[in-house]
Amino acid sequence: MSHSSSLKRNILRQAVAENVSTRKGELPKARRRPKAADEPQRSAWRLWLFAVPVLVLLVALPLMRRAPTAQAGPPPEPGGLTMAAPVDPRMDLRYSAPQPIDSDVFPLEVRRIVIDPGHGGDDTGTVDHDLVEKDLTLDIGQRLANLLREQGYEVLLTREDDRKLSLRERADMANEQHSDLFVSIHVNWIGHRGIRGVETYFLGTTEDPELKELARRENRESGYSLADMKLLLEGIYTGVRRDASRQFAGRVQRSLYSSLRQVNPKLENRGVKTAPFVVLVSTEMPAILAEVSCLSNREEARLLSRPLYRDHIAEALFRGIRGYADDVNQTEEKGS
Repeated sequence: MSHSSSLKRNILRQAVAENVSTRKGELPKARRRPKAADEPQRSAWRLWLFAVPVLVLLVALPLMRRAPTAQAGPPPEPGGLTMAAPVDPRMDLRYSAPQPIDSDVFPLEVRRIVIDPGHGGDDTGTVDHDLVEKDLTLDIGQRLANLLREQGYEVLLTREDDRKLSLRERADMANEQHSDLFVSIHVNWIGHRGIRGVETYFLGTTEDPELKELARRENRESGYSLADMKLLLEGIYTGVRRDASRQFAGRVQRSLYSSLRQVNPKLENRGVKTAPFVVLVSTEMPAILAEVSCLSNREEARLLSRPLYRDHIAEALFRGIRGYADDVNQTEEKGS
């Protein structure tokens, strides 16, 4: 018998035996459980198969926690463009609240000064017998201009004669000349005739009824219409110019009081105040309005009638202006 015939018989015998076992409900030999001797080795393999994935997870989890989580962006726009994620206004500097600017970062020298003698023409201002405010302010303004020019300042008077100018024309003149400072000169009238004193104003609002009435009188010849209201209101809250005007007003007020009380001992220091005078709203440089005397007070009216006292007022204004200009110019020198 050939070897191939014997092999075929063995395969056939094995197939028959497996079929018989299957009919009896037994597993074929190839699929039966291993012997007890082989069990520990197979159990070890099962343990490794379970342990390896666990070890991989223990190593990978900390790394996954440290890695930044990618956030799904918005769906792409038609045409392949992707919309930018919305910006939180709290984190965007474009939406942050504006901060006030410190005027010291702009150390600019004072060279050109506008002197504004209040009133003029048929706008007489206050009157007491033969003393008229428009004449007194022009005389004091001219004296002040001469003192400033002697010290090398460029000076422009809004009026050099008895002519009427609207407040808008006065402010436009100062703005067009690119002036560094603006000083409007006035003589006060207070209901209580026993009061005498000086006071200096810079731009701002007020709740004082007396100051509101004063502002109403001074703003009478403004030259502005109702259509200009928004522009004027915005001008009231211009921060940097307002701060500079406050410092300027303080310098002038201190000089007026300290100088004039030497010849007018009962003079009152009525202080630095804010008021919405149109001529201060409309100017684009540090600007003040100085009430240099009270024409309503008989003693001050008598002093105002004297050229020497008007000289004292002009000199006091000059010292205040020069003191503020020196402060600004020294700041510029330190920053250079």
